[in-house]
Amino acid sequence: MNQLFQWVNHDENIKNAVQQFEQPGCHSIYGLGGSVKSLLVGKAWCETQKQAIVIVPSKENVADWMSDLQFMVPNVRVLDFPFVDKAVFTTTAKSMDRSARQMEVLGYLRSGQAGIVLATPEEALQYILAPQRIDDAVIDIAVATEYDREQLLQHIVDSGYERVDLVERRGHFSVRGDIIDLYAVNYPDPLRLEFFGDEIESIRFFDVTNQKSKDTTQDVRILPISLECQPEEASCTLLDYIGDGVLIWDEPNRVRENLKKLLKESDEYKGLVCPWKKAVSQQRGNTQIVLSLLAQSVPDMMIDSSVSFAAKMMASFQKQFNLLADELTHWQQNDTAILFVLGNKERTATLTSWLKQQGQDVAIYDDSIPLQANGVYITDGEIRNGFELPYAKVVIISERDIYGMQKHRLRHHAAKGQEINVFTDLKPGDYVVHESHGIGRYDGIKTIEIGGVHKDYLEIHYADKDILYVPTDQLNLLQRYIGNEGNTPKLHKMGGNDWQKARKKAQKSITDLAEKLVAIYAKREIVTGYAFPPDSPQQKEFEDAFPYEETEDQLKAVAAIKKSMEKPFPMDCLVCGDVGFGKTEVAMRAIFKAVMGGKQVAVLVPTTVLAQQHFQTFTERLAPFGVSCDVLNRFRSYKEKKEILARTLDGDIDVLIGTHSLLNKQVKFQDLGLLVVDEEQRFGVAQKEKWKAWAAHIDVLTLSATPIPRTLHMSLVNLREMCVIETPPTDRFPVQTYVTEYDERIVRDAVMREKRRGGQVFFVYNRVETIERMKDELQAILPDITIGIAHGQMAGGQLEQLMFDFYEGKYDVLLCSSLVENGLDVANANTIIIYDADHFGLSQLYQMRGRVGRSHRMAYAYFLYRRDKVLSEVAEKRLQAIKEFTELGSGFKIAMRDLEIRGAGNLLGREQHGNIASVGFAMYCHMLEEAIANVQSGKAKEEPVPETVMEVHVDAFIDDQYISNGGQKIEMYQRMAMLKTEKELTELENELCDRYGKPTQPVQTLLSATHLRLRAQAQHILLISQKRDVLECKWQHTAQMPILAQLDKKQQRMIRPVPGNPLMLRISLQGVSDILAFLDSLLKTFASLRKGNSLD
Repeated sequence: MNQLFQWVNHDENIKNAVQQFEQPGCHSIYGLGGSVKSLLVGKAWCETQKQAIVIVPSKENVADWMSDLQFMVPNVRVLDFPFVDKAVFTTTAKSMDRSARQMEVLGYLRSGQAGIVLATPEEALQYILAPQRIDDAVIDIAVATEYDREQLLQHIVDSGYERVDLVERRGHFSVRGDIIDLYAVNYPDPLRLEFFGDEIESIRFFDVTNQKSKDTTQDVRILPISLECQPEEASCTLLDYIGDGVLIWDEPNRVRENLKKLLKESDEYKGLVCPWKKAVSQQRGNTQIVLSLLAQSVPDMMIDSSVSFAAKMMASFQKQFNLLADELTHWQQNDTAILFVLGNKERTATLTSWLKQQGQDVAIYDDSIPLQANGVYITDGEIRNGFELPYAKVVIISERDIYGMQKHRLRHHAAKGQEINVFTDLKPGDYVVHESHGIGRYDGIKTIEIGGVHKDYLEIHYADKDILYVPTDQLNLLQRYIGNEGNTPKLHKMGGNDWQKARKKAQKSITDLAEKLVAIYAKREIVTGYAFPPDSPQQKEFEDAFPYEETEDQLKAVAAIKKSMEKPFPMDCLVCGDVGFGKTEVAMRAIFKAVMGGKQVAVLVPTTVLAQQHFQTFTERLAPFGVSCDVLNRFRSYKEKKEILARTLDGDIDVLIGTHSLLNKQVKFQDLGLLVVDEEQRFGVAQKEKWKAWAAHIDVLTLSATPIPRTLHMSLVNLREMCVIETPPTDRFPVQTYVTEYDERIVRDAVMREKRRGGQVFFVYNRVETIERMKDELQAILPDITIGIAHGQMAGGQLEQLMFDFYEGKYDVLLCSSLVENGLDVANANTIIIYDADHFGLSQLYQMRGRVGRSHRMAYAYFLYRRDKVLSEVAEKRLQAIKEFTELGSGFKIAMRDLEIRGAGNLLGREQHGNIASVGFAMYCHMLEEAIANVQSGKAKEEPVPETVMEVHVDAFIDDQYISNGGQKIEMYQRMAMLKTEKELTELENELCDRYGKPTQPVQTLLSATHLRLRAQAQHILLISQKRDVLECKWQHTAQMPILAQLDKKQQRMIRPVPGNPLMLRISLQGVSDILAFLDSLLKTFASLRKGNSLD
């Protein structure tokens, strides 16, 4: 905003205030409120280009400053500095996101790059490591420099990085031969360091989803992710990192007040946070600026000078455009430049046309053209409020000033989570399914030498101690077995007919199911539904009333749903989005569209409490537009229920929310157009069938955070539409997650911490019969805490009352059964403790963790398991998964992993259960997909083009020296087996060099052999087989064979037809030392003959 900064120089006092940023000492600038402060700091930053730390009273202020500064100085890096909790107990696992973010900011400040850091009092004054410790731990790496590799790896481990096989998350590193992959905390992408001896040959960034390199760089600086330190070592604060930068206190009296409150709330903070007096009375040689609205003294702060300038806050016009017109005239009489700041394109367009009607010349603000007196400008952006600088003759008006509200813009886009590849993380001991032999146990990759030639095989054990060695080029015949949780599958006999029987039985039942499913979904396509009209103007107004800017995924989902609703046949759409990622808003827009289209809407939810909560939210949003909502649940008396049913039938109720009772025959609508099902994973198969039959003619929208495998795979098999919302909303922090043994001290500390900051706690205990005993135990360790008990077996009124009391803050702790997973929102509850976490399903744990962390505050989740209790393998896998998914937006990944752990369970109704167990989930899905395709197209699938089999005596395999991890090795073999073109092979070859370095000799041979196999396939050769001193080649059809008469004499002597097999030729290998080079020239000869033959 350089032109704006130039323009405000008309006011000498503002120029004077900016000069204070250059003077050492502490200077007060008063008379400023709201966005004027950000204007001043932005202008000063542009002139001084120094680092700045702004200490603001609260988290909400951080968000305001962030949006203002991004408008005023868009090219400046603005960072926030999180508070990191020091866990005093030992944990099995905890999330590292916050300490990584903290290191990133500290490293940034130490690097001397100009930027602005925002922090609240507890964040800025928390004790952290001395700058020197971080300087010592930083690793600088440059190309063409030598490093002792062992020392470098030790340094990386000491900096808190964890060694893994495949780098997928921050804080991971892996070593493969000459390559070190490392996901540093201060770079958006992971790094790949390639050595040549002890010298760094290249440094590249790579893409974490496909592991391929992107850009190269000459040098990098790697920051530690977390440094081990003793409490006495942490004696510095963020203020010690500023050097000769500027320290800015925003309303220091409020900062001091909030810090005092925090230290009073809790004794534990005393050791973690530096007290006010100590922090401000320390001698610093840099500039300190105090910004405040009123001129007032600040305890313990020595202020050297005070200045002020005139600034007026903007009045709110609340859409009264006649008032705005009067003000415009008044400002223009005083030669004032006027700048409108709007973040919404539609509003910009309507305001521009309104201004033109008022006879104003409106210009788009351009930073290269000076402002004019009386000029009216519009620009895109967001500031918290407008203001007038009377002596500088400029007025800035924000969207909020005109319209009374403004959408909060999104800051950072989270990366998309990638799905887990279910079939490649194969570990020895896992069960696999072979197409011809059935279920066996995988035992690892074995390199076997036969006749002096080495090759890799997968060793699979079958019943009766049979062992099958599967060559790596036949990997497509194998799939991972995923069956029912906790059941060990029975191993088949090799070549026995048990497997054939099981497969036939499953196939028959799958074909029936496919026909049934396709019929249901096809019926939806044929049945005429209601085509909703395009969006009305009210729809636009309704969507503008949503106070946040929508994420890209939300908008995509809304657009897709509206498009389906406008089609003349019934919609069936599934929206998967993480807990709290805005699925309800997506549904609300569909509901509003349906009501505007003159239809009624039914909203089906799994629990009474959730129905009540939805009723409140929906009424708040929909009532101003004249839409009537009501709720049908067990808290309604008989009389009320009767009345609601009558009003629904008359069409007086537009939106009816209810639990399962909605599916009752007595509930009749006058004109139902849309059914919305929330938290879909909570309904059983029988209920799903019920609503499917009930809603055959209307649009159905289902919402789910962790789609259960059944729906997930129905969607993956393309039978229904699916929208995924993966971007977290702005200002959501990952929940600080701990996985640890149950310990009373941990529970007491967690509850007391939450109590001191005025918050509440969910304590999940899933045994109703002993829940009272648990309450007594908790009461004993927390005598002055109020505890409420809630579980599903309580009477409706009692449960509702209790939930309401908790919502109103009458209890500190809610001791409850797993009720909380059903979408209960209590913004004040930011700690959740889950007892016996290993007893819950993954999607349940995930949903429960999503109940906290829905506001600006730091949230905690404790997953506790009982001391010295041997965890079952499944429970261990579950806790492992929760430990891995401590980031936001991993619900979809969880569903994929849950599918693996929970097995395919009740995937497609009861009768399919046994089939899935007998053939394994992957094979089942594959068979179902084929059956559906057959039913849809009405004919059996065509025979695929046969693959070329090549058996020549060369050492072609991936050796352990090149890739040591079995899973990654299988993945590469699998991809090689699936290659279709030489272009794909070249891409794979480049990727191998990039990820694992220069191929070793056996790998190079394998690539050359694959290259020849693809060329042979293009010439329709089915088999190339080396037998002692001859090579046999077999074709698919005689028309594709070379004509021997066209060969020269020498070649005719070498190549002979095989009697009794017209499709085969036998080639002598006498005197051939390099079989691959010989094969290469042979294929060239065949290709040239075919061209001459003009067979193609």
